[in-house]
Amino acid sequence: MTVLRADQLDADDPLAGFRQEFELPTGIYLVGNSLGALPRTARSYLNTELDRWSTLGAEGHFTGNLAWRDYHELLTDQLATLVGARPVEVVAMNALTVNLHLLMVSFYQPRADRHKILIEDHAFPSDHFAVESQIRQRGYDPAQSLITIGPRPGEETLREEDILAAIAEHGDSLAMVLLPGVQYFTGQVLPMRAITDAGHAVGAVVGFDLAHAVGNIPLELHEWGVDFAAWCTYKYLNSGPGSVGAAYVHERHVADPDLPRFLGWWGTATATRFKMDTTFEPIPTVEAWQVSNAPVLPMAVLRASLDLFEAAGGMVPLRAKSEKQIAFLDHLLAQRLGSRITSITPTAAADRGCQVALRVTAGDGRRVFRELQNANVHCDWREPDVIRAAPVPLYNTFADIEQFIDILDEVTQ
Repeated sequence: MTVLRADQLDADDPLAGFRQEFELPTGIYLVGNSLGALPRTARSYLNTELDRWSTLGAEGHFTGNLAWRDYHELLTDQLATLVGARPVEVVAMNALTVNLHLLMVSFYQPRADRHKILIEDHAFPSDHFAVESQIRQRGYDPAQSLITIGPRPGEETLREEDILAAIAEHGDSLAMVLLPGVQYFTGQVLPMRAITDAGHAVGAVVGFDLAHAVGNIPLELHEWGVDFAAWCTYKYLNSGPGSVGAAYVHERHVADPDLPRFLGWWGTATATRFKMDTTFEPIPTVEAWQVSNAPVLPMAVLRASLDLFEAAGGMVPLRAKSEKQIAFLDHLLAQRLGSRITSITPTAAADRGCQVALRVTAGDGRRVFRELQNANVHCDWREPDVIRAAPVPLYNTFADIEQFIDILDEVTQ
């Protein structure tokens, strides 16, 4: 039987050097699923913009290859690569829930015979609130228009066949499917391509909240035909607390003149924007969904992180390392904690990302979580009874995982 050793796995890791590109809190940092670590170069990227502000003032909007007017464009190609999209389909803007609202203005077009939205019954609360408010805003009642799908009794994760069956069941009245790419609580990766195909087959539009997916798993949004998506960038994309979000709209919708949307001056053609005319000329990309100018300082931090993703070779090598890390974590859990800790995350690699969701089966889960905190293990607690930990391949080591299991073993005795 092969004995897995953290020191050897780290020695053999071609991405090991990227850990040095981050400033990590003291201890074992396994909470990149909530807030990614600080890229070291973020300080210089951010200071560059502060220096430009101090020396150029308002002229910084128009000066040089870092001109703030077009700063968001510096992020487009790298973001598109990460999500498997074309550059015309992706833009960094606003925050996640704001972007969901803006996109639902366009893609939720209810009518008397087709007004339902399908979400999961354990959706992240902000998504649930956004969907419910959109339904009410259009004059419908969530009691009739909001459809939820959940795990079967006694199970923790969604079954693909149940999702597809729910789409088919409500097909004639289904306007939209809005699901996560990766479920925030369990860490389950949903079958996005199958969901998209099923939604389209019944005439619904399909969108995804990718907050826990981008920078975690490979995505192919354009190829899958996903209509729209939105995500934050402060988790696996390491852009800092409350940083800028991003949005995706499939190319077939981008230039549709009949698609309604909220308008703002940053969505109108750059050639005429500063003429202060009140005729809206939509940019022929997803940039037309922009309503306000770019928050440059948060975007500077995001640029620093995206450069590291590019230097690492993108999601293919990162995912390969991640699969080795979660296999190592599973091995140690089964070997040392099988009777005391239960993982509610799917076991198959294709059905999960970095995050593992753990439930203490013997003892008080809250006490165990507090003990982990006291031992300087950075993970998080999600009500009612789950400890989430996420080994992130850009900066976590196999030794981090082994030490985490050592401490977890000790505090669950």
